[in-house]
Amino acid sequence: MYQKIWLSSPHMGGTEEKYVQEAFDSNWVAPLGPNVNGFEQDIANYLQDDMHVAALTSGTSALHLGLILLGVQPGDEVICQSFTFSASANPIKYLGATPVFVDSEDETWNMSPRFLEEAIMDRVAKGKKPKAIIPVHLYGMPAKMDEIMAIADRYDIPVLEDAAEALGSSINGKMCGTFGKIAALSFNGNKIITTSGGGALVAHDKELVNKARFLSTQARDEAPHYQHSHVGYNYRMSNICAGIGRGQMEVLDTRIAQRRRIYNWYTEEMGTIPGVSFVTEPEGYFSNRWLTTILVDPKQSNITRETLRLAFESKNIESRPLWKPMHMQPVFEGCPFYGDGTSERLFEQGLCLPSGSNLGDTELTRIKAVIQDCTYFRDKTRQKEHVAI
Repeated sequence: MYQKIWLSSPHMGGTEEKYVQEAFDSNWVAPLGPNVNGFEQDIANYLQDDMHVAALTSGTSALHLGLILLGVQPGDEVICQSFTFSASANPIKYLGATPVFVDSEDETWNMSPRFLEEAIMDRVAKGKKPKAIIPVHLYGMPAKMDEIMAIADRYDIPVLEDAAEALGSSINGKMCGTFGKIAALSFNGNKIITTSGGGALVAHDKELVNKARFLSTQARDEAPHYQHSHVGYNYRMSNICAGIGRGQMEVLDTRIAQRRRIYNWYTEEMGTIPGVSFVTEPEGYFSNRWLTTILVDPKQSNITRETLRLAFESKNIESRPLWKPMHMQPVFEGCPFYGDGTSERLFEQGLCLPSGSNLGDTELTRIKAVIQDCTYFRDKTRQKEHVAI
């Protein structure tokens, strides 16, 4: 059996162990400490734009706290991109609020500004002005934030930016995670850099970030005893995990360059296959290319995304369908949805390809062989159909 090729596996840079060892040597084995402070500053320096950062246990916890800070309560409605991972929408449910799902547009595959405004206007007409908007930068491709922010400002609705997959991506030099009032980052094991598990809440407003830190450490009041005036959460990142993050930040730009090279390799290998297409960067957009994704149109090819996925699986290579839209998920049945079916088509035709920055020539050769085999059988099938005609 071939060794497993993962979709996106952790890739250490070499200095992580130094920071972790410092945590042990200084006995800072706790959800606070020098690495936590240093990691937060590293992220803030990278994002620029005078950002403040709270390091947390996950990107999901960042979204949860972000909604709390924006005042979302039971019975409220929050607009959320439908084409995303469930972690973008689950925190809305945590608070007893209702997700209002908005479809994607074709260019970036992210939240459609047209359907966003349609959703806002309809919810307002029904007496339910949304409390927040959650756009997502899917697979590292920035959403159309200039248009989304203009709409949000017009209706005075705050934006909670889900940048979990987009650290290092930008629009005209402005980093993803710096557009909204609050943003969430993720450092899960499969992300472009990792702290094993982990995330961060990011905001321009220092006070909002301080409140996030307060809530993430069980909301303990200033007192010599344990006193609590608010419901708190155990969401603060550990000093050990933050040590991994400090080492990872040192190689972030290298990882982005490696992921982009993987994307370019795929476009060279698959760009001329009929029916296969890639999501490309609009002018001024820069994607970290966290995952390389394709669409396989069965009308133009005798293969489907499942043909390719199963072919990879047979060779112990992980690939994955694109996210199943949230408005199609049983857990969100009955939630409002505004769109034209774009995200459903993307889900039906889309595939995430192995994209790890640690893929070497041996792994790429195996991936290429599967692609060529699928292309060969497609062409053979077409030849048979031509002969039959």
